[in-house]
Amino acid sequence: MKNTAIIIPARYGSTRLPAKPLLKVKDKPIIQYVYEAAKKSKLQNEVIVATDDIRIKEAVEKFGGKCEMTDKNHKCGSDRIAEVLNRHPEYDYILNLQGDEPQITPEVIDLAINTLQNDSKADISTLVRQITSPEQINNPNCVKCVFDNNFNALYFSRCPIPYERNKSQANYYAHIGIYCYKKDSLNKITQLEQADIEKQESLEQLRALKNGMKIKIAITDLNPTGIDTIEDYEKFKSLVEN
Repeated sequence: MKNTAIIIPARYGSTRLPAKPLLKVKDKPIIQYVYEAAKKSKLQNEVIVATDDIRIKEAVEKFGGKCEMTDKNHKCGSDRIAEVLNRHPEYDYILNLQGDEPQITPEVIDLAINTLQNDSKADISTLVRQITSPEQINNPNCVKCVFDNNFNALYFSRCPIPYERNKSQANYYAHIGIYCYKKDSLNKITQLEQADIEKQESLEQLRALKNGMKIKIAITDLNPTGIDTIEDYEKFKSLVEN
């Protein structure tokens, strides 16, 4: 039996949309939509919200979820879930599921978990989706990924990769920010110093690649809308209510 925990980092103080995990749609906070999808995963043994704010903890416990407090000074979600993992050595695999992805599905969660569990050499797994829109391809907020023939990530970038030097038909894949880690891999990545390319692109996964860690890729058709702005929230609200 491979023990797997889904840990959902949820900060209160988002710069662009403060308190977004607690914003409600049909009387349910955003964090509850994410938590309920995670609980439907067939491969999880536990779901835990990791937060820095007592208001989020109280909201999660109110709908019957499990939540643990973490240090307010963590710089990223990986550090926050690593703190929770250190309290739970029984888990072999940890899925990092963002608390602002209410459209995530249990099938996609299980795809990420299964991808890592089926590759003994991989350290991390993550997901991508194919994109064709020039607007998305050239949007720096849409992170692109290139990978080899064995679906191992080669690089992630905010720039269009590959660059179409010869104007041939290129395939572009957008990264979906869901990660599954082996326990030792998560501990390793959080103890490594930030890489130069990570700082330049502002992409944490590049720290793993820079240090020779292996990120396995799976392709999905899912196009989740993360909630980063008030416009994202209104769009999700309209989708659910209509």
